Amino acid sequence: MSKSIHIEKLSFAYGKDTILRNINVSFPKGKLSVILGRNGSGKSTLFNVIAGLEKYYQGSVMIGDTERRNWKIGKSNALKLGFLNQFHQTTFPFKVADVILTGRASFSRFSPRKEDFEAVDTILDKFNLTHLKHKPYTALSGGERQLVLLCRVLVQQPDLLLLDEPTNHLDLKYQIAVLRTAKELAMEGTTVLCVMHDPNMAYLFGDHFYLMQDNTLVDLQEMNREQVREVLEETYQLPLISLENQGKWMFVPKLHEQNIASLKSSVPDEIHSNL
Repeated sequence: MSKSIHIEKLSFAYGKDTILRNINVSFPKGKLSVILGRNGSGKSTLFNVIAGLEKYYQGSVMIGDTERRNWKIGKSNALKLGFLNQFHQTTFPFKVADVILTGRASFSRFSPRKEDFEAVDTILDKFNLTHLKHKPYTALSGGERQLVLLCRVLVQQPDLLLLDEPTNHLDLKYQIAVLRTAKELAMEGTTVLCVMHDPNMAYLFGDHFYLMQDNTLVDLQEMNREQVREVLEETYQLPLISLENQGKWMFVPKLHEQNIASLKSSVPDEIHSNL
């Protein structure tokens, strides 16, 4: 069964407000595809359509061999889709292990088995979170909650994985851990689609790159580094410098001369030479 995602002529609107317009794209199996773009550009709406949370769209969204509208929950031969969105709140102090265990609900028929508990222990160990196993979810920091929710998705062992800003609230160490895990899953054959703000993290780990601009999706694959810089500048309305680091592309904000002069005037003379 195909594990890729094929989208043709996809459009979506809230009333008279067009959010997505004539999107044509394929996200292949075994690749980490990254969608970049500004807040409010439509990235999360596209994810919601693919995840089945928004059903009133025009066009075609094929996941595997099935149109998204025709997916039947619970079919034994259905692809497993894991989805981590940006926002989650709970007021109940469930233990971390129990929160993650809910990710196995579709396999357990409401009665967790030994392999379900083992899967929870394995994923906690992978992210060095075993010490949080019996801690209330509500007592965690924002970053810890984000990791626990990611664990809940990964414990499902999905065929297709949708990650909407998965590094939100995470420090640099865990950002790298999450994206490295996503890359490993892609290399093992999972179709991974990730929404991100930071182009540098995207280009460190991603395989295919897209940009949400003017309500549609721009394919960055055939662009060279300077062309990507130009389109990112246009999107983010920010002058950028393109660099190469360890064989990977980077895009950093350009400091204007007046900003540098202002910065120099605010620090002691002895360190001016380092600016």
